[in-house]
Amino acid sequence: MSFGDGGPSWGPGGGQTPDWAALADESAARNRRKKWLMIGGGVLATAAIGAIVATAVISTNKHNGDNSGKNASELPAPTDLPDETAEPEPSFSSVAPPPPPDPKDYVSDPKKDRAPITVDAFFPGKKLTMGDRVYVKGATQQTKNCAATTKGALGSILVNNGCDQVVRATYSKDGIAVTIGIAVFPTEARAKKAARQSSGSIATLSGAGVPAFCPPGSVCRRTSNSYGRYAYFAISGFTNGKSVTTADKNVYAAGDDLTDFTFRQIRRRGELQASAAATAQPG
Repeated sequence: MSFGDGGPSWGPGGGQTPDWAALADESAARNRRKKWLMIGGGVLATAAIGAIVATAVISTNKHNGDNSGKNASELPAPTDLPDETAEPEPSFSSVAPPPPPDPKDYVSDPKKDRAPITVDAFFPGKKLTMGDRVYVKGATQQTKNCAATTKGALGSILVNNGCDQVVRATYSKDGIAVTIGIAVFPTEARAKKAARQSSGSIATLSGAGVPAFCPPGSVCRRTSNSYGRYAYFAISGFTNGKSVTTADKNVYAAGDDLTDFTFRQIRRRGELQASAAATAQPG
């Protein structure tokens, strides 16, 4: 069998055998070229994808960078921050403020106790309400003759301790009357001594709707106390002259109400003067 010019011929009677080694080398070379083309294409594809991703990352970073840059531009650089603020710093005094005045000091010392001493200052109004009990104010008196306001030995006790004056008031309720007498002294010590030495009693003060009570020979309840330079004495009894016994709780309650009220009035006197003094102190 023969082929055109220049073509190989083989087969029975062809007279020429194919070069199998050359054909094998050529086939191997073609395979190598395909392999490198595939590898090269993969590399190019990978590079292209990488470039796209990188471009996306760069683009994202660029946008993020723009935002960060914008935010950063709104804040001053560390070196641009002021060292001190315009607002003044708080200051604290190392000196402790003086303690508030003691109200008792103002009713213990006549140099501080300068408020007027009057009946209305201690016994204001026409009635006194203590809880659910209402007492009507009767007669009142203010005098510098301390002994004249007493019964028994109390007069000399007041005078010997330097009593300056006595203010008295009587209150009544349901057939029971109480007279309170406040004696003023130059010092707290004198007032305490007079209250401690108390003997006899303050004299009852009748009138203004209250009849005479605690007549001679009857038994009435008597008390004595002091606060600051003031000693105060009370006598409580029945307006019909009946003697008081320990079973007469209403008489005891009335006397306690009036002595408690008197103590509060003296203390309030000190509180008002102490408050005025504290307000007048320089800040």
